[in-house]
Amino acid sequence: MAAPTGPTVRRVQLGQELERLRKQAGFTSLKEAVKGLNVSDSQLYRVERGTSAFRRSADLVALLARYNITDKDDVEFLVSIHRDSLNRGWWSTYARTMPSGLAMYVGLEDGAKSMQAWQPDLVFGLLQTENYARALFEAGKPIEERTTEFVERGIALRMERQGILTRENPVELRAILDEAALRRVRGSRQVMQEQIKHLADLSTLHNVALQILPQGSPTYRFSYDFTIMEFADPIPRAVQMDTSDGGSNLTDKDTEVWMFARRFDALRDGALTIGETSKFLHQLAREI
Repeated sequence: MAAPTGPTVRRVQLGQELERLRKQAGFTSLKEAVKGLNVSDSQLYRVERGTSAFRRSADLVALLARYNITDKDDVEFLVSIHRDSLNRGWWSTYARTMPSGLAMYVGLEDGAKSMQAWQPDLVFGLLQTENYARALFEAGKPIEERTTEFVERGIALRMERQGILTRENPVELRAILDEAALRRVRGSRQVMQEQIKHLADLSTLHNVALQILPQGSPTYRFSYDFTIMEFADPIPRAVQMDTSDGGSNLTDKDTEVWMFARRFDALRDGALTIGETSKFLHQLAREI
């Protein structure tokens, strides 16, 4: 069964197809492609990147006509994707307090088929307990001058995002955590003990594979966290990286995705196996 396809993934799908059709029609310039239409070149750029949508279906139909796409079935198919892309995702209720780029990432995360994540400093967000997440938000609140509303809504958003692991058709997640992330106390030892037990429980899910990279291992390490997301065809894989302000950077460039995939493979090969990780988590919980 295919992963659910939300509005963000639909926007990306439409944008990718429109870019292909534009080049097929011989338009290398965005300005040339929209000449005489009620669409600006900057708007078409955002639509092709999947970060925006046309306000009206008529604008899409006019653009398709310019690309010599007039077959009724083809036009209706693309218009239906456009309509789907206008739906508001469940995460839109958090938009006012979401850092830059995070809405796009959450939308893609919601429509991903599988994910590969590396986290050297923290427990990966989809695996955090509410108390662990609260400890992180509260520790940064006075420094970042965040409001209580920002903290509470940030925690609520993170907890709701975790539904992709337990929904009817869950995302396949393979996560690698550095041992240091689990030994670094966040909140209190009780918070950490609860968090580690939670990881052990999640690792029993058929769609979650968890590995720990031991502190004493001399193997390859990458300094920054990243997540590789895979989607149903024809959406290309994308890589997400956190920013210092809590936002998100995304790329789907082939060379960059390939490099991050190599990094993940090296991290996976140096980490404890899934079975060894389970034993490690139970032992660590007893130590704490």
